[in-house]
Amino acid sequence: MEHIQLAVNVLDAKSLVASVGAIGILAIIFAETGLLVGFFFPGDSLLILAGVAASSAADKVLGEGAQMNIALLLIGAPICAIVGAQLGHLLGRKVGPRMFDKPNSKILRPEYVEKAEEYFEKFGPAKAVVMARFIPIVRTFLNPVAGTLQMPAKTFFVWNVVGAVLWTETMLLIGYFTGDQLAPVIDKYLLPAMALIILISVSPIFVEILRERKKKKAAAANGTAEREGEPVSSGRHRKD
Repeated sequence: MEHIQLAVNVLDAKSLVASVGAIGILAIIFAETGLLVGFFFPGDSLLILAGVAASSAADKVLGEGAQMNIALLLIGAPICAIVGAQLGHLLGRKVGPRMFDKPNSKILRPEYVEKAEEYFEKFGPAKAVVMARFIPIVRTFLNPVAGTLQMPAKTFFVWNVVGAVLWTETMLLIGYFTGDQLAPVIDKYLLPAMALIILISVSPIFVEILRERKKKKAAAANGTAEREGEPVSSGRHRKD
């Protein structure tokens, strides 16, 4: 190669895809899910653009010679995501308490463990691990936190596989099957589209939170009625 592009914007999915190729993308997916330093990588948009790069629109979006092998991506991406998350879980089990016991750290804070513990209790391990895949940054930190909380390795592995396959294949296939439609507008609309995808991904969490709040309100209302000595048959608590 006579020319090697050295200036790569790691926060720009298009720059990354055009510069690192399929193997580089797989390495980034591993880093984002397995190495805490990879939390800043744009995983969702990276996978969608990788799917575009494997479609017939590759040359239009990324230039000549950018075509990628969709089979390699569909097989390699979930494997890298699974292995990366397993590494994160292992790190959490082995050194998690020491890793997160840094009150002055701007990245590894004890609060992450506390919040993740609430997250696990609220949604259960299966939902927590699967939904985290679709949420930037959370998908990086949840794995070591799950290990720190001693989530059983077998349980984590099963739902790690489910989440990794759903996340990587969904994003890749969105790009692959809509490549021609995305090509003319990808620079202008990729970020808003990703924001919408993330919003849709996070929506189950908001639904669960609302359900929890309703349950707490109902429990509080019932507790008030019991303390008053008899069930309330009318008035403001009747709606419950």
